Amino acid sequence: MVRTVTVGNYISVQGLWVRNLADGRMVVRVGQEEFVGHPVAKAVRTA
Repeated sequence: MVRTVTVGNYISVQGLWVRNLADGRMVVRVGQEEFVGHPVAKAVRTA
């Protein structure tokens, strides 16, 4: 599953979900690299 995390004030990374951490952060993988950050909330559609 592809997920997006923020790793800084202005940087977000989109990659394959690896795991959730106990402190609420998430790990995603891009190629061989793993990035840790806070998950981005999903957009809510309105009719």
